[in-house]
Amino acid sequence: MKTRTPRRREPDVGARLLPHADLNLLRTFLAVYRSGSFTAAAPLLGLSQSTVTAQVRTLEQQSGRELFTRLPRGAQPTQPAHELAGQISGPLDQLAALEGRSSLLPGSTAPVHLAGPSELLCTRVLPALAGLVEEGVQLRVSQGVTEPLLEELRAGRHDLVITTRRPHGRALTSLPLADEEYLLVAAPRWAGRSMGPLEAEDACGALRGVPLVAYADDLPIVRRYWREVFGKRIGTHAAVTVPNLYAVVSAVTAGAGYSVLPRSLCQEHLADGRLVLLHDPQEPPLNTLFLVQRPGAEGNPDVARVRDQLAHAAREW
Repeated sequence: MKTRTPRRREPDVGARLLPHADLNLLRTFLAVYRSGSFTAAAPLLGLSQSTVTAQVRTLEQQSGRELFTRLPRGAQPTQPAHELAGQISGPLDQLAALEGRSSLLPGSTAPVHLAGPSELLCTRVLPALAGLVEEGVQLRVSQGVTEPLLEELRAGRHDLVITTRRPHGRALTSLPLADEEYLLVAAPRWAGRSMGPLEAEDACGALRGVPLVAYADDLPIVRRYWREVFGKRIGTHAAVTVPNLYAVVSAVTAGAGYSVLPRSLCQEHLADGRLVLLHDPQEPPLNTLFLVQRPGAEGNPDVARVRDQLAHAAREW
């Protein structure tokens, strides 16, 4: 009877590399892995793209494994890359944190780079973090929309980003913060024209001929409200478009027309009568906000303080 020889398990990529790998090569690999492309990793490392490419190729030759699949836009990690990143990310992040602290004053930490939608930053985020600032936490705050901010996060420009959707892929971790409710509102002068709160069909009919104020020409927020609440496509164009929700609130409050707005922006206006609710559905559209953290940002303890404070404050949003 033949005895089966046990199959020798091939060592993983980390076991091949870690005993003799150049630390700079591992750092370059991790920057490409986290940023999603050779182009994005280059400025993070202070290297040219060609140098980044050459260093990753050297690492691939040493490991005998392909680490990235080159795509027209970016680089997709292979399974060996995921394994290697899991082994080296913690130690390299700890080393980076120690190196970063050495350049700071004793007892100090680096500023926390935070980004998100401008209106949300003003109404919710900055008030929630005022206490931490008083305790010595430094903030560097940027504003923008989800997709560009996520790209900047991957490139290392931000530690935390508040987004309106969950990021794709496994490289970024995200925490659901809160559900933002959308409301159909107008100034009282329009409510005086036999408007609401109204039933769905009555609201659609009553709004014919009333100017629409929107965030963009393609009416992303308004279209979603019509689709989810009324079950139909909106059949009108905006009379006014402005890429700032504060400006939309201002125009609608002044009587320019109606719009669909996040509750956080119009709550005070509804409370004091400057705006009225035109329709009150049983299930208004909700938009979930996510807090996304840059891999490696945990090396700064103030990042965790800001993250935890926002998670706590968001329970009341």
